[in-house]
Amino acid sequence: MSSKEKPTLGGTRIKTRKRNIAAPLDPAAFADAVVQIYLDNVGDLELVAKNIESSDLNFSRYGDTFFEVVFTGGRTQPGTIKPDEGERHPYSIIECEAKREAILPSVIYVQKILRRKPFLIKNLENVMRRFLQSLELFEENERKKLAIFTALAFSQKLSGLPPETVFQPLLKDNLVGKGLVLSFITDFFKEYLVDNSLEDLISILKRGKMEDNLMDFFPSAKRSAEGFSEHFTKEGLVPLVEYHEKKIFEVKLKEMKSALTTQIAEESDISEVIETVKQLVKDAKLPDIEVVRILWDVLMDAVKWSGKNQQQNANSALRQVQTWAKLLNSFCTSGKLELELIYKVQMQCYEDAKLMKLFPEIVRSLYDQDVLAEDTILHWFRRGTNLKGRQTFVKALEPFVKWLEEAEEEE
Repeated sequence: MSSKEKPTLGGTRIKTRKRNIAAPLDPAAFADAVVQIYLDNVGDLELVAKNIESSDLNFSRYGDTFFEVVFTGGRTQPGTIKPDEGERHPYSIIECEAKREAILPSVIYVQKILRRKPFLIKNLENVMRRFLQSLELFEENERKKLAIFTALAFSQKLSGLPPETVFQPLLKDNLVGKGLVLSFITDFFKEYLVDNSLEDLISILKRGKMEDNLMDFFPSAKRSAEGFSEHFTKEGLVPLVEYHEKKIFEVKLKEMKSALTTQIAEESDISEVIETVKQLVKDAKLPDIEVVRILWDVLMDAVKWSGKNQQQNANSALRQVQTWAKLLNSFCTSGKLELELIYKVQMQCYEDAKLMKLFPEIVRSLYDQDVLAEDTILHWFRRGTNLKGRQTFVKALEPFVKWLEEAEEEE
């Protein structure tokens, strides 16, 4: 028998990790603590900011609740702006007067808080988005205060607040349809433009992806160029009206240029192209001068230019003029429009080195095709006002002008 001990089963004690037990959420206690700071300092926002900075409150957990207290004076019920149970203070943004001097201190106060606690910007976005989506729950005067705060926030370049946070939540059909969005955005524009330029406003609209969609703020019944002009002119925002009209004009020009480019590339029948242009001009109410400019741009853009072969380029340009002379002739219906066409040819030949020497040939071809009248050419030669390349082009055109003058004398 062996004297060795028999093996026994022995267990190894396994240490179990303690689970992180999450503390229960208590936004009510947090809100009451923030409200008490307001009350203790009688609404002095500088002192409130200092006390908030030195407090040990859990802002990373209750950021949304904090901004509810800032805007409304206390907690709001989930999904609404109705006050929830708990303490409240009378120094909120909603309780201020609807004037910039009354609301600006709150903007500066929020800016200070965000500089010390930059993570709170997301909570500010959350609360602003929720409030803007619930505009109908606010009184008219309260909506104006929100608009003034928002405008001043951008004017003061509030840390990291993205424009889409403001503009996109507004585009709810029910808010737009009731005219609440138009009223809000009008107050916003007016307040922002007190301290900033129209270019600054356009920059914000671009970042908020609204630059080309300003009509979306209007109820469907008022959603027209005339409605836009009438509303903002009445509100004293004439520069915005002028900017919008210019944008619409540019869009219409682009649409016309695109339609023409397609038809010319497809070598459509000239009469069909003429009808298309007439319809576009009628629908878009485009000035005749712009039509002449577009026609020339599109025709020359369609030419397949050769690299350095000057003669080939000349032939291509003249062939294009001859092919589409009837189109040009249909819209160069006065001496003023003919002169505009010469200026257009002059500018293109001045700016494009390969066309520099083609100016007299193009003018001669336009004359031969009855697009340009003799009087118009002589007027440009003697009293033209566009100085770019003029000296060179006048000299190049001298032989042709001399021929015209001699023919005139013979007659």
